[in-house]
Amino acid sequence: MMAGKREAREFHRYTVSNMSLKTTFIYPGIAGRGWNSLKQGMDAGWISHGLASLSAAAQAQGFEVDLIDLRALSGWDQFRAVLAERAPDVIGVTIMSVDYNPARQAIAIAKEVLPDVVAVIGGPHVTIALQDSLRIPHVDYLVTGEGEITFPQLLRAIAEGRRPSHRVLRGEPPDLDAIPFSDRDLFLEEWKKWGYDLDSPEVPFVEELPPPFATIIAGRGCIYNCTFCKPGEDYLFGKRVRRRSVDNVLAELRYLVDRYRLASFMFHDDCLTEDREWVMEFTERYIAEGFNLPFFCQTRADIVVKHEDMVERMVRAGLRGYFIGFESGSDRVLKFIRKGTTVAQNLEAARICKKYGIAIWANYMMGLPTETKEEVMETVRMMKEIDPDYYSPAFFTPHPGTDLYDFVVEHDLSRITDYDSYRRNPTEPKIRGQDYEFLRWAMAESQRRKPWNAFRRWTRRQWRRIRRVTPAKVLRRLGIGVRSALAVRCGGL
Repeated sequence: MMAGKREAREFHRYTVSNMSLKTTFIYPGIAGRGWNSLKQGMDAGWISHGLASLSAAAQAQGFEVDLIDLRALSGWDQFRAVLAERAPDVIGVTIMSVDYNPARQAIAIAKEVLPDVVAVIGGPHVTIALQDSLRIPHVDYLVTGEGEITFPQLLRAIAEGRRPSHRVLRGEPPDLDAIPFSDRDLFLEEWKKWGYDLDSPEVPFVEELPPPFATIIAGRGCIYNCTFCKPGEDYLFGKRVRRRSVDNVLAELRYLVDRYRLASFMFHDDCLTEDREWVMEFTERYIAEGFNLPFFCQTRADIVVKHEDMVERMVRAGLRGYFIGFESGSDRVLKFIRKGTTVAQNLEAARICKKYGIAIWANYMMGLPTETKEEVMETVRMMKEIDPDYYSPAFFTPHPGTDLYDFVVEHDLSRITDYDSYRRNPTEPKIRGQDYEFLRWAMAESQRRKPWNAFRRWTRRQWRRIRRVTPAKVLRRLGIGVRSALAVRCGGL
């Protein structure tokens, strides 16, 4: 009995202490679309699952948290004013390499406005480029890896006046079924303060996925070994994939339907389909339990080719589109980047997708190290043959923590002089040895459809428009009410 009372007093003390500590997360992702960019597609209309998950974990421990999303603000003066008004005790800033400059500026301003604020940083860049991150001024603590366990522990230590003496805190990988669902309201409620008026927790990006729309992550990590991504991701999540249970994912989907009336979603995993057993169990349960929401996910060409039965099952469950990293139309280049796929598999995967009516979102690169102009043209020809629904091209960008980045540095190829240039875009030179004027032409040409493909897509669009036209819509367009039309038909006027 006495022990129970002591535990109750301790819990009350922790809760009171935690609630008196206020934390403001800062999302610095303005490198893509800039200030005042809410609702402008993925770059400015999707949440950061890292911050949303940390928010949920911190609130579960009784901490008060809020968010400042730079994408919603007009500039640094407004950021300064909003931060002064919020007056947090702790700021938590997530940093990708491309966000380094705005993150650094946000921290500097925070320390000017609130000299005693505790500045904590984390995210991919902090984990992959720790020494670089240690040089950012005014940072009190750096959390590497995953923070759902470590960050609330740090907040508790700060709240109790026993701040850690060492700056670098290594995150402990959590049980993904044991942590709370991502706190989407962290972003949604903040966005609404600045004019976000969509009836959707995240911005829809394709016609196949109607609002309300959200992204969801079913697992962390990737088993593949592409040189433009690895080993950086292994530093973040480890070499193996940790997947949430099907029960846990379905429970989150039910919550999203109840909370936001969810109508569609996208799995934001690096490669959901690498785990065939999980996908088959998920789709079976998804269908059996009455879900019918359309969804997209990321996959690979070789998986689509080798597991057509899984593809067919996913379509029956609600799959409407695949993100596929075709990357290159050259087998030599695909081998060089350790993609593990072939051009033949790329083409066959596209054929299978069209067979089942799956929209194709095509990711591919140009301007890779050692890539020749003829190999670029092979990519152009491949893309014309694939004829995807959505093009997503990029100039190769060497990202820190990857083998291809090391190759570029070793051969003195990098033309990146500023962190802002880590943007995934086809607009600026990234490495030496490439003719970017030619690459710009090739990228545009790769998106110019063959005449027959263009005509076929035009007729398909027109047919869809015709099918959407109903007598009631025609009458409304003519300004005639349905009841009036019925009255005329029945001799009532």
